[in-house]
Amino acid sequence: MAVFIIAEAGVNHNGDMALARGLIDAACAANADAVKFQTFTAEEVTIESAPKANYQMELTRPDESQLDMIRTFQLSREAHFELTAYCAEKGIRFMSSPFDIDSLHFLTDRLHLDILKIPSGELVNGPMLMAAGTSGCDIILSTGMADMAEIETALGVLAYAMTGGDEPAPGAFKAAFDSAEGQDLLRRKVSLLHCTTAYPTPYADVNLRAMHAIKDAFGLRVGYSDHTPGIVVSTAAVAMGAQIIEKHFTLDRSLPGPDHKASLEPDELADLVTQVRQVEAALGNGEKRPCPAEIENTDIARKSLVTTQPIKAGEPFTADNLGIKRPGSGISPMKYWDWLGKPAPRDFDAGVLVSE
Repeated sequence: MAVFIIAEAGVNHNGDMALARGLIDAACAANADAVKFQTFTAEEVTIESAPKANYQMELTRPDESQLDMIRTFQLSREAHFELTAYCAEKGIRFMSSPFDIDSLHFLTDRLHLDILKIPSGELVNGPMLMAAGTSGCDIILSTGMADMAEIETALGVLAYAMTGGDEPAPGAFKAAFDSAEGQDLLRRKVSLLHCTTAYPTPYADVNLRAMHAIKDAFGLRVGYSDHTPGIVVSTAAVAMGAQIIEKHFTLDRSLPGPDHKASLEPDELADLVTQVRQVEAALGNGEKRPCPAEIENTDIARKSLVTTQPIKAGEPFTADNLGIKRPGSGISPMKYWDWLGKPAPRDFDAGVLVSE
């Protein structure tokens, strides 16, 4: 299965539909598989007194509350229909992350999305996970800020919802997670993204090996949601087995807003997609055997048994008259010891391939 590349527009449209369409155009030009926005009603996400993150304080008005900030980026329901239609016209998958349950239902029931991307902050939101699990959608769950126990609990909620549970009793999530049906549904429906919730993420905090730990622990498809500068970590994640890559992008890093600075610009997004596809092709199928491109070079690069002196028929081959040189079209040097002491079957000039 090809690596699924999500170009994360997020809120980098700044509430401007022309900018949103421009982001879709850029994602298409880069050959991303999907372009993803965020769907929320601001008042359902945060209270008035909730603080902003430090990076948000640095990149937005410090006197502006988190609620006021995200109101600026809220897309109307009508805007979602317009963007979905535009994506269909351009031939790219529209995705969005819900940040409240009503928005999740809007994405599944009105826009009929078949994949839900659940952001890291919602991994501990049990009711949101229940709604996602009962939606019938495939689910991509980011795991930023989470430890393994929290991931298992979240998967238990999803498994419980997917197996038809509706009023959980104590232990119900764990039982669903441990059940054969629950495990089967999780394997078929859920992917986990390793993620570090820091914007931008310092390289020392990436811990890409945790992606392997997540895969080993839960046996699910894994990927990486990348908040680091540049594209090197995303390509490294693909080399390590990521099957999904998500990366923020913007039309211009100098635009106002909290996420532009930690995002790729269009040419960088295109480079990311290109490099991911190159790494993906280079990974191959894991079977060690000569490939077609190198078979023609085998005789050129390998060596054979050759004579280093003239030899008469019946004269024994010795360390003095038997050597190893290119090309590799003759007798393998692995037969060297078999030929020592063997009588020459005919006369040989110096510097020729030994033959039977």
